[in-house]
Amino acid sequence: MTDPMIQLEMDDHIRAALREDMPFGDVSTTAVMPDARPGRVHLIAKARGVIAGLSVFSRVFELLDPSARVEASVVDGERVEAGEHLATVEADVRALLEGERTALNYLQRMSGIATYTASVVAGLAGTSTTLVCTRKTTPGMRLFEREAVRLGGGSLHRFGLSDGVLLKDNHIDAAGGVAHAVACARGAAPFVDKVEVECETLDMVREAVEAGADVIMLDNMTHDQMAEAVRLVGGRAQTEASGNVDASNVASYADLGVDFVSCGALTHSAPILDLSLKHLVVL
Repeated sequence: MTDPMIQLEMDDHIRAALREDMPFGDVSTTAVMPDARPGRVHLIAKARGVIAGLSVFSRVFELLDPSARVEASVVDGERVEAGEHLATVEADVRALLEGERTALNYLQRMSGIATYTASVVAGLAGTSTTLVCTRKTTPGMRLFEREAVRLGGGSLHRFGLSDGVLLKDNHIDAAGGVAHAVACARGAAPFVDKVEVECETLDMVREAVEAGADVIMLDNMTHDQMAEAVRLVGGRAQTEASGNVDASNVASYADLGVDFVSCGALTHSAPILDLSLKHLVVL
């Protein structure tokens, strides 16, 4: 099921994307199809992966033509193969032509993230460690990209700066130290919020635990340093490994016993999944 927030925000995002693509109309489509005609086109996978974003894809055409119908043969989160037929779209031919690139941009981007996420999740298979995303998202696309992470089998970190306390190096510097930063956060944040502290050294880990942090982020430490940090924490806080994690190295975190591994690459480095709309027919 699509995130309810996406359902609420989707139309505004899509309309903005359509305005970006055709601020003064689609001159190519108007030239070849000046009048309304029904048409049909097929969505085809050109590579194997995990599909994500079908509701956003469909909504593009519905906004351009309220009578548009999308009949999908797959569901979000499902693995697809190259050459597989994924959906049929029927609408005014003008809507099919005008919406093609915007619809594919959303679907390819989200499916690429879901596909890459699934590959990173596989590296932690058999462990109790949870893979989470980060705020390293495309501006304006965070809702969609986080949904794609979820559909690929990943989990979600805080959405943004307003819904969770994460004291990073610059917060700690501004506060004058780990202990004071944690104390300030405890005094200002709602009691339901956890306080997470980014730690770059073992001394910072000790200080954060003693200050009562709920989550200790082990940032850009070596494997041995992270293992020692987990031992130092000793279950008094949750632990999160972070720093240049990707599909090629995530398995190296599997034996640490950390609660979470955060991975910015899920959203900032995932390639798109190659998809195409083919065989348009005017009915």
